[in-house]
Amino acid sequence: MSMIDELFSEAAAARARAYAPYSGFAVGAALRSESGKVFSGANVENAAYPVGTCAEAGAIAAMVAAGERRIREFLVLGEGEALVTPCGACRQRIREFASEDVLVHVAGPDGVRASFTLGALLPEAFGPGLKALPGDC
Repeated sequence: MSMIDELFSEAAAARARAYAPYSGFAVGAALRSESGKVFSGANVENAAYPVGTCAEAGAIAAMVAAGERRIREFLVLGEGEALVTPCGACRQRIREFASEDVLVHVAGPDGVRASFTLGALLPEAFGPGLKALPGDC
């Protein structure tokens, strides 16, 4: 299994567990940390929309909870024909833990549809210098 296939598989499993009773739009995400471990997340909606969580945020939270701080590669899996790229807030969340050259793969149920660098998705981003993130040893 290729590294992208592994991310796709993990994102698909997470997407299958998404909680999206209001929009009906399930999203899964998976990231590979600098150590090579894979972390995934699913969107979790709430009747009070602002307190829902994006799939990307769930994957990042799982990585941080495991003690990791750097993202090497990211994949977002949505449904339908359109590209389901990370929302603006999630692009900024990813930037907190990833450099601008990190690849973000955008997938549908049929596989990866496009790949972008984070810098292309969030040009001139506000973010950490990445020389030393809080918690790095």
